[in-house]
Amino acid sequence: MKRLRIVLFSALVFLSGCVGMVTSPEGLEGAPATLVPRSGTYMDLVRLPRPAAPILAAVYDFRDQTGQYRPQPASTFSTAVTQGGAAMLSSALADSGWFVPLERVGLQNLLTERRIIRANLERSGREDELGSLLAARILMEGGIIAYDSNMKTGGVGAEYFGIGSSTQYQVDQVTVNLRAVDIATGEVLSSVTTSKTVYSYEVRAGVYRFVSFRRLLEAEAGYTHNEPVQMAVMSAIESAVIHLVTQGIDRGLWNLANPAESNNEILTAYRDASAPML
Repeated sequence: MKRLRIVLFSALVFLSGCVGMVTSPEGLEGAPATLVPRSGTYMDLVRLPRPAAPILAAVYDFRDQTGQYRPQPASTFSTAVTQGGAAMLSSALADSGWFVPLERVGLQNLLTERRIIRANLERSGREDELGSLLAARILMEGGIIAYDSNMKTGGVGAEYFGIGSSTQYQVDQVTVNLRAVDIATGEVLSSVTTSKTVYSYEVRAGVYRFVSFRRLLEAEAGYTHNEPVQMAVMSAIESAVIHLVTQGIDRGLWNLANPAESNNEILTAYRDASAPML
């Protein structure tokens, strides 16, 4: 009888803790909006050595070219990857300090507003006050070219007398391509393809056993962690921008403000990462 009480008490404590963890609004509801967390790739991006002069770059689009949709039962209409690649690329270009991204995704909206301003200026005879739009030197092209699911899956579990636990994991991969195109000639100056894994795992534990005649104890708890796909896409784009800067320096496409920084630790690390393996 004493043993039964101990088992029941332990189960109640276990379940109450699980219920509190699941239903507690702390950290789940009412949390204030925050800036998007950034990865180590972003830290490398903002710590790049400075350029001799920032390069004007146009970004028209950075599309999802995978054609992948989320698996059932999530949705048959929701895509597996974000459709905001152009916004992520523009942000990464600006944060690098090497490029000045020019608005081209919303170009029609921009031109409409300029027409409104010009009409107002013409009424007062000041139409020459509105300057021309900046022309880009480099066109950034590319997109999200692959999303591979279940590249690796696995798990482990054990159970003894109705008490057990298990864990499972899954590894996906997203791949992006970024190209720098010379607008004057149409030549592809540099092309970079980067990939980032998307890691998910699940941990479960449970009890299922008779504690006495006609008395069954059943309890289960677990949690899952799914790395956000958009964070993986953002990291892959940031890595592509760093590789693009590194390749451009090595090929003489653009110059450092301080040539002595050509062996900067970040440039060296990404230069080594792109070197072919023998």
